Amino acid sequence: MPDRPTRPNRRTLILGGGALVLGGATVAAWATRDRFEGDAMSPGDALAAARAGDILLIDIRRPDEWEATGIPEGAAPLDMRRDDFAAALSALAGAPDRPIALICARGVRSDRLSARLTEAGFTRIIDVPEGMLGSSAGPGWLARDLPVVRP
Repeated sequence: MPDRPTRPNRRTLILGGGALVLGGATVAAWATRDRFEGDAMSPGDALAAARAGDILLIDIRRPDEWEATGIPEGAAPLDMRRDDFAAALSALAGAPDRPIALICARGVRSDRLSARLTEAGFTRIIDVPEGMLGSSAGPGWLARDLPVVRP
């Protein structure tokens, strides 16, 4: 006689449903951790503000990324992986209340780093969520044909 599939009992269904709910809550919490909820700026506005001296624009990408696409005009390149990143950023900013805008490739790293810097006590962090290459926030620095400088 062939094996008959067993039906789950009520306890299995309840425990399985609870596990799914808990798993979903865990994924939702992970997906929203380190999310920046402060100011944002478009690439064009960031360029204008950097040119006017109203913000310090920081390109937080890696050196190989700077080589591949160039660095936004008016931005200072500062690799976010540096052990002394916060200290180097403070030195570049000069004043603790100077507005600092962060740009990366697609807005993911700048979003997370903006949240962490805010938690670390930086008070005027601005995210450029489109990044260099574009994101769901918009086409990005390069697609907007904004100027870059070669490292």
